[in-house]
Amino acid sequence: MPESLDKHEGRAYIGSDWFGNIFCRERGMRVIETKLQGVLIIDPKVFEDQRGFFFESYSHRIYAAYGISDVFVQDNHSRSVRGTLRGLHYQVPPGQAKLVRVALGEVFDVAVDIRWGSPTFGQWVGVILSAENKRQLYIPPGFAHGFCVMSEVADFLYKCSNYYSPQDERGIAWDDPDLAIEWPIATPLLSQRDQGHPRLSQAGHDYCYVCANDTLAHVELTSDGGAQSADGYHAR
Repeated sequence: MPESLDKHEGRAYIGSDWFGNIFCRERGMRVIETKLQGVLIIDPKVFEDQRGFFFESYSHRIYAAYGISDVFVQDNHSRSVRGTLRGLHYQVPPGQAKLVRVALGEVFDVAVDIRWGSPTFGQWVGVILSAENKRQLYIPPGFAHGFCVMSEVADFLYKCSNYYSPQDERGIAWDDPDLAIEWPIATPLLSQRDQGHPRLSQAGHDYCYVCANDTLAHVELTSDGGAQSADGYHAR
């Protein structure tokens, strides 16, 4: 049966997909639904003994059973020092789905809904990803992504469903007051490019949320406060 996780403001699925089909229960992978539809937290099953550990960081068959059916065509690896903030980045349609994790150190990872007309437009979720917790975050197209480094150094790995395209790359200001992301650092180390991104309200309408009746609803940015659980999941 699906596991309920009220503290995550979502649901966790152990061994079953959203349609009630059972998959790989013995592997014990946990998938947590966030308040942003399509953005998923993944806790892989880790096998540990006196030698160390082993886990499957990705299996198309297993992840597709949970709705992550993208064909990933590019893997990226970045190393950043403490206080670095990269983001908020996205590519215009068709965009990129990303599956991200940390192999060394710890980061605060953020996804922002940039789909105009979405019920959660302008809202964000933040998750602690670390080499220790081995947690992953799945971010589909239509969401901006960024992270800041909380350890001395962090190796950040991400799989992408489309190739990097410089002409299609866009960004949102990391400190956009309308988003009010609760970054754990006040004065991050930024690239020159990341210092010049516009606020979401000034960005292009690159992604639009289409309702069931094919009309675009007008949704204003929310102003409700954020929440944080003990295991590092934030939402606004």
